[in-house]
Amino acid sequence: MGLLMARKSNADKLALYRNHIDYAQRWRSNEGYDTLWQRMVNLYRGRQYRGAAMGDRLLVNICFSTINTLLPSVSIGRPKINVNPRKPEDGDKAIVTESIINYWWQHYDCQFEFQRAVKDYLIMGHGWVKTGYRFVEESKLDNIDSSADEAAGPETTDDVESELIIREDRPFLERVDPMEMFVDPDAQNVDEMRWVAQRTRRPVEDVKNDQRYSAAVRKNVGPSSYQKYGNLLAPSNIGSAYADQSMIEAYCDIYEYYDIDSGEMCIFSDSGDGFLIKPTKMPYTFGHPFIMLRNYDIPGFFYPMGELEAIEPLQHELNETRTQMMNHRKRYSRKWLALESAFDDFGRTMLASDDDNVIVPVKGSENLNNVVVPMPALINPPEFYNQSALILNDIDRVSGVSEYQRGAIPETTRTAREASIIAESGNARVAEKLVAIENNIARCASNLIMLAQQFLTGEQTVRIVGTESAPVWLTFDKDYISGEFDFTVEAGSTAPRNEAFRRDMALQMVSAMQPFAQAGLVNLEKLAEYVLSIGFGVKNPGNFLQSAPQAAPQPNDQMPPEMQGMPPEGMEGMEGMPPEGGLPPELMAMLQGGPPQVPTGMIPGAPIQGPGPQTQGSPAGILDSLPPEVLQALLAQMQGQQAPM
Repeated sequence: MGLLMARKSNADKLALYRNHIDYAQRWRSNEGYDTLWQRMVNLYRGRQYRGAAMGDRLLVNICFSTINTLLPSVSIGRPKINVNPRKPEDGDKAIVTESIINYWWQHYDCQFEFQRAVKDYLIMGHGWVKTGYRFVEESKLDNIDSSADEAAGPETTDDVESELIIREDRPFLERVDPMEMFVDPDAQNVDEMRWVAQRTRRPVEDVKNDQRYSAAVRKNVGPSSYQKYGNLLAPSNIGSAYADQSMIEAYCDIYEYYDIDSGEMCIFSDSGDGFLIKPTKMPYTFGHPFIMLRNYDIPGFFYPMGELEAIEPLQHELNETRTQMMNHRKRYSRKWLALESAFDDFGRTMLASDDDNVIVPVKGSENLNNVVVPMPALINPPEFYNQSALILNDIDRVSGVSEYQRGAIPETTRTAREASIIAESGNARVAEKLVAIENNIARCASNLIMLAQQFLTGEQTVRIVGTESAPVWLTFDKDYISGEFDFTVEAGSTAPRNEAFRRDMALQMVSAMQPFAQAGLVNLEKLAEYVLSIGFGVKNPGNFLQSAPQAAPQPNDQMPPEMQGMPPEGMEGMEGMPPEGGLPPELMAMLQGGPPQVPTGMIPGAPIQGPGPQTQGSPAGILDSLPPEVLQALLAQMQGQQAPM
């Protein structure tokens, strides 16, 4: 028989979880991650120098330019989320779910929070987003005709009724500061994490008054810091420095801990003897609510690297080079060597004057060429001033962001083909990030819908776009979105949209569809709507179009049924002519692949008589001389005649 493991008590779990948090903090500090991430943030914000300045220093913030060039390339647009059903019976629900998730993403500012996480992803190498469900209700007083002060009086107590009003009943998405996330140090990727936790620094008074927490435990929560951000920690014995500070100014660290192995979650503080919320089963069907955005993965390490870590040395070198150039320009000043005995006080004053066209008297009979001579100046080689351009080229090569993407005009003249190759190489790296961003948006959308399927309580209304771009309001509940769905993001929907490129693509489509339009295979009205809406951004293209005019009825359609198909008057006796709209017998036989039929009175192989050039009378020679499109039309006409038979 196997041995059964003793079930851990809550006290043992609390001690274990606190040890996990402490170990993760020390591991991050020893590995230098906290310092590295703060340094990357300072690179972006322009605080790149360390220590006190001994003189003037220049800073050319290429890191800021790099991040703000990549960020709009991958997440400037609102994504178009597509929902596909996993089962045939969920097809109608997938259409409704797609409209709902796109409305939520716009209406609940999910894009703003996700863009903040994308900036973390670019600067520090990773970002975190959290999905959850927010349900807020509050009481409302009814049947009050007087003012609030009168309603609070004892005379109106019997007439006041309380009603609960639901303020929020929806899923949410928010960005989480990477500094506040702690993971299992033994994991090398997200799938290997045994636990994950989020730290939140809250005022002590708020924690003590939070009704969601255990009343007995929250009363014993103590301060751990006296500022919301930074490391101003509270001493174990509050001395005179904090004697005048009340508990309102104190903060405590609250940890939301998810044990992935056991499937439990809990909430506790860094002080006290118990859980604020005891370990319970994870409330979400998809597990823990955190999604990690990973940039450049490093083999064997959990945390990836960002865009700025690789160009940090080049950024410092560029700053030092530009500072040296500035200091050299400041030190450059022209000096003159003068014979002191050749000038009196007035002459020296005139010599040092900034006035133009002045006379400088010279004493004695000294040679004027020897009285004043320029002092030789030490000039740096011109190559020293080209170092800045070399460093910028290295930064572009390492970051993969070309001068074209930065919006700069290159000094080197390149052909259109060379410029296209450079742009495509830069777009390849951006396309990789774009795919990663779209996949993470799809994961967020999937979590939001699963949260609504699980926790939505009543009916809600969303605005969707119907035909003719007219808004349609849809009222739904959780039954409308029940089912299993796959979520994808339309490729390129989050990237910036080049209006000139869109118009060129739309016009190229019109040119490519011309042969099909001439053959009658294209719905010209739909094609025009596509060009106006996609190419030129017209919201209601149908207002600019009118239906095509109806074709006039043919004379044959106006004849009585008993007269239809009869030859016209005066032509009844004409023989040998093909039927109306038909083909000559010899052409029909040739198109069918049979032996050619020679008309009566024509000698096979004899030339055809006529005013034009003489050709052989063989029908094969006639068909060979016809254009291919004419042969196709003849064949189609022949097949149309044979179809009724």
